[in-house]
Amino acid sequence: MEPVLSDVIVNSETIPSAQIAAEVQNHTAPPGNPALAWQAAARALVVRTLLLQAAKRLGLQSASRNVDRSREETRDDALIHAYLDTALTPDPVNDEDCTHAYAAHPQQYRAPDLFEASHILLAVNPNDNAARQHARQAGEKLLKIILADPDSFAHHAKKSSDCPSAAEGGRLGQIGKGDTAEEFEAVLATLAAGEIHPALVETRYGVHIIRLDKKAEGQILPFKAVHKQIQQALEKTAWAKAARDLVAGLIRTAEIAGIDMPSDASLSQ
Repeated sequence: MEPVLSDVIVNSETIPSAQIAAEVQNHTAPPGNPALAWQAAARALVVRTLLLQAAKRLGLQSASRNVDRSREETRDDALIHAYLDTALTPDPVNDEDCTHAYAAHPQQYRAPDLFEASHILLAVNPNDNAARQHARQAGEKLLKIILADPDSFAHHAKKSSDCPSAAEGGRLGQIGKGDTAEEFEAVLATLAAGEIHPALVETRYGVHIIRLDKKAEGQILPFKAVHKQIQQALEKTAWAKAARDLVAGLIRTAEIAGIDMPSDASLSQ
């Protein structure tokens, strides 16, 4: 059932139901409950309207009305950004805050793990389902043989792998985060050194038999190396909190009809 659309009024300024309906496409809702998407769209436009009204009260320059709609929205965005730059006063972040964040969550500042791995690749065109099924069948037979005789991995890699690493017995050398397919990386993280994954792994490249040769766990980085990263993250958090508080204040003092606004509404509504 389609939600009943109605206009929303913000401090005597009307947001037409048609504008809300157009905004709905930018919001998701559970299947069978489109009213939630309409509600999210209406709330987003209320927040936007409140910010534009506040900007104009401060005398910030408003967009001209003799432009097309896309340029109008761009100018409104610029006006909102100008208002936020003027009105927001996020709590400052100092070195003590950064030190505390580092000490509280040191594992967040680890270098990525490094792996040395070997594999056997049965390459498949990603669009050829029949070839992929054939590769699965061949891979299952080969994996069963290798699991029964792990020392034969290099021999079978040289004989059967479609990767250039076949010449090295399947050895890929050192692998870091982002160096290979996500599915491949996820499996490496579950293996112990010397272990062969007991199932085939499928990626966009084809079907793999994977062995982890070595793993070097990433070390916690020194504070100096991550200080700037921590400061930027804390500043972003402080800005978001200040923005939430600002929007909440605008909602508290506004006259809004046609939609209920939560006290914790944010810029991303």
